[in-house]
Amino acid sequence: MRKFSLLDHELIPKHEIMSEDELKAILKTYNIGKEQLPKIKIEDPVIQEIGAQAGEVVRITRNSQTAGQAFYYRHVIA
Repeated sequence: MRKFSLLDHELIPKHEIMSEDELKAILKTYNIGKEQLPKIKIEDPVIQEIGAQAGEVVRITRNSQTAGQAFYYRHVIA
């Protein structure tokens, strides 16, 4: 029996854990610190499914009618 994956649902946007190099580039682009990013709790079901840990940053890719793809960044907290 196959377990249902939240990531397979059409309404759940793509979530991926960012590498340190990607994170440094984004923080430099926006001239901010990691703590200034919006937060997402480690208890979030999608965060649990992708295996993100507290302190990591997740990039969320959403489809947008005006921008094509829009990227959002969330700092995982406990």
